[in-house]
Amino acid sequence: MGCCSGRCTLAFICGMQLISILERQIFDFLGYQWAPILTNFVHIITVILGLFGTVQFRPRYVTMYAVWLVLWVAWNVFIICFYLEVGDLSKDTDLIMTFNISMHRTWWMENGPGCRVTPVTPPPSWAPEDHRYISIAGCLLEYQYVEVAHSSLQIILALAGFIYACYVVKLISEEEDSFDFIGGFDSYGYQGPQKTSHLQLQPMYMSK
Repeated sequence: MGCCSGRCTLAFICGMQLISILERQIFDFLGYQWAPILTNFVHIITVILGLFGTVQFRPRYVTMYAVWLVLWVAWNVFIICFYLEVGDLSKDTDLIMTFNISMHRTWWMENGPGCRVTPVTPPPSWAPEDHRYISIAGCLLEYQYVEVAHSSLQIILALAGFIYACYVVKLISEEEDSFDFIGGFDSYGYQGPQKTSHLQLQPMYMSK
C-alpha cells in the first residue's frame, strides 16, 4: 500500500513538473533563451524517464531522475542569482543565456503584467542598427522577479520529486528483496514424503 501511494505521489509530481516546464519552455523560446531552452529539454526528457520508471517499477530510471534533480536545483539556483545579480553576475549579460548568438532579453521584459512598451526615437547612437530601442514602464512585477518565481517553483517541485524518488526506490528495492523468485525457496529445510513399506521382512530358515 505504501509503495502504491508513494508511486502515485511521485507520478503526480512528475506530471506537475512536465506542465510547469512546458509552460516555461514556451516563454524561453519566445525570448530566444538558448541555454534555458536546452536545459529545459534535458529536464523534460529526464522527467518522462522518471515517470516511466515509477509506473513500470524501474528503480534505475527513478534513480537517474533523482540525480538529475540535484543538478536541476543547482541550475535554478544559478538562474535566481543571475536575475538578482548576486555577486558579479549581471542579468544583461548575453553570453550566459543566449551563448552570445543574440541579444539577451527575456519575454517577460516587454510582456510582464502591466508593462507599457514605448519605442524611443531616435535611438541612441550606441544602439545596434538591427535592434530597436524601447522604454518599458508601469510593470506591476519586474521581469527578473517573474523569472525568479519560475525558478523557485521548479526548485520546490524538484525537492518534492527528489524526496519521493528516494522513497520509491527504497520501497521497490525492499519489495524485490522480500519476493521469493522461482528456485529461491529453502530446499534444505524441506523434506519430501517418504514411502513406507507395508511388508515386513521375515527371517527365512532353510532345512538341510
